[in-house]
Amino acid sequence: MNVVSDAVECCFKFPFWQRVLAGFVLGALVGWLMGPDAEVWFGPLGTIYVNLIKMIAVPLVFFAVVNAIASLYGQKSIVALGVRTFAWFAITAALAVGVGLAVGWLLQPGQGLSGLAMSPDYTVREVPSPVKVLTDIVPLNPFQALAGAMPVKDEDGTTRLMATGTILQVLFFAALVGFALVKLGDRTPAMRKLMGEASDVMIQITRFVLEFTPIGTFGLIAALVGTYGFEKLLPLGTFVLALYLACAVHIVFVYGGLLLAHGLNPLKFFRGASPGMEVAFVSSSSFASIPAALRAVTHDLGVDRDYAAFALPLGASIKMDACGAIYPALTSMFVAQYFGLDLSATQYFIILIASVLGSFGTAGVPGTATVMVTLVLSAAGLPLEGIGYLIAIDRVLDMMRTMTNVTGQMLVPVLVARETGLLDLEVYNAASSNVGLPEHEAAEHKSAEVAASRTVV
Repeated sequence: MNVVSDAVECCFKFPFWQRVLAGFVLGALVGWLMGPDAEVWFGPLGTIYVNLIKMIAVPLVFFAVVNAIASLYGQKSIVALGVRTFAWFAITAALAVGVGLAVGWLLQPGQGLSGLAMSPDYTVREVPSPVKVLTDIVPLNPFQALAGAMPVKDEDGTTRLMATGTILQVLFFAALVGFALVKLGDRTPAMRKLMGEASDVMIQITRFVLEFTPIGTFGLIAALVGTYGFEKLLPLGTFVLALYLACAVHIVFVYGGLLLAHGLNPLKFFRGASPGMEVAFVSSSSFASIPAALRAVTHDLGVDRDYAAFALPLGASIKMDACGAIYPALTSMFVAQYFGLDLSATQYFIILIASVLGSFGTAGVPGTATVMVTLVLSAAGLPLEGIGYLIAIDRVLDMMRTMTNVTGQMLVPVLVARETGLLDLEVYNAASSNVGLPEHEAAEHKSAEVAASRTVV
């Protein structure tokens, strides 16, 4: 009994990032030692963790957006904030394309390769038309959108519900509810109060769930290392290195430079944003990272809560600097080099435009990275077969891609908040790295955990 309670108490003495790092290192070690068996034994831990954060993402976004819009009446212009936010989405995406092309030219990841095996899982993805993407934003049934499912018809004509990413549909419906509350004004004070209280409840649940991140990290990394090993990475090691380098350069130099240009300390940003980055890396899901990212941007970086509730979910849908910009640009260079093709100036320009605009146009489409690469390669006239060589290592690539996406999704609200006076500099400069709970809440939570462990044992 005392051993369990002491272990729980000792665990919470360490900062959140150290616990996550320990889970990562132990998971990699266990995965390496156990091989494929690690996925059987520890994979469920990662699955449960991802399910937990996906479970809270939709209600968190819904109540936060409704509450944020209802609170904007007579205070801030959502249109002006939206224009600034979209502008920075586009600017950082264009810079990301440049970084991807530059690293691809420097490292030449497609040179010297021959006879790569095509992944058996590869099929050419259908790129949805802009009209279809636009019409899909409006949900046929808002309750199905909130449930994360949509009706699809099989070949035999039967209709079934298919799980899919519908965060834009949730945003659309939440915005309508929020604007309706603004329009009704003093006739719905109780409803506005209820939405605010519901948002607070989801934020508290988020704090609880995030404390499981070290355990989830252990399970996810153990399963990943055990399944992949190192043999699958060796033939395409240069491409993996190129992607990780491009993302690191974009995060450190591009994002860091933009923060400096706004008079903000980049180290403070990365310290405060670290929880969202950690969850993104291990979960490989921008959608699942929303709770951690929203918590980091508001609690640790000082962005106005109402604005963050609008900008973060939107960014998780259309702000994809790695999946939508760096990865397609780098893959274009890889494919051209592998097939011995010389890219023209026109093709470089097409890659730039297709990457920036395509990331907005494929918003909310499952498998965004593959769809984006398909779109860009098609636009530039490059062989689509090149994508098939990368599918086998996509999970490893997706970890860094997602972390870069989420970092950018947290960066833009900070920049816009700084420009519009919605950033609390005192909170930003404090930049706590113990991401889970505030100090007083952490102490209370720790005491509760210890008491619970004694009761159970």
